[in-house]
Amino acid sequence: MEPVSGIKKAATSDSKGRFYGTGKRKESIARVWLKPGSGDVVVNGRKFFDYFKRSVLNALVLQPFSVANRIGQYDVFCTVCGGGLSGQAGAVRHGISKALADCEPGLRSALKSIQLLTRDSRVVERKKYGLMKARRSFQFSKR
Repeated sequence: MEPVSGIKKAATSDSKGRFYGTGKRKESIARVWLKPGSGDVVVNGRKFFDYFKRSVLNALVLQPFSVANRIGQYDVFCTVCGGGLSGQAGAVRHGISKALADCEPGLRSALKSIQLLTRDSRVVERKKYGLMKARRSFQFSKR
């Protein structure tokens, strides 16, 4: 039996021609649908720039399109829940990357080389017993 390396996975879309990707970051989970269009990005029913107001988060979310040279070629509809805005922006970026790699398998290597397809596993460290925070201890008083 020969190894199956070199066989590319066929793009899978739903009945409406959309490609799906699930993105995760910290406590946030984003469900992203991608379809060819004019470049509209809608997050939780709101325009992209109204939802993520900071320019850093805007650039973070659009990074997969700039890496793949596909800015303005796909419409994005996503729902995201959990966490804060930074985690949600990372989750949307991860979901867009996965949907884009599913839509155009040739872009997978370009997205993977910059680690856009890898889930960022960093989460908040838990608070320990006897400490103020995860690592911060109470202030020592000699007298």
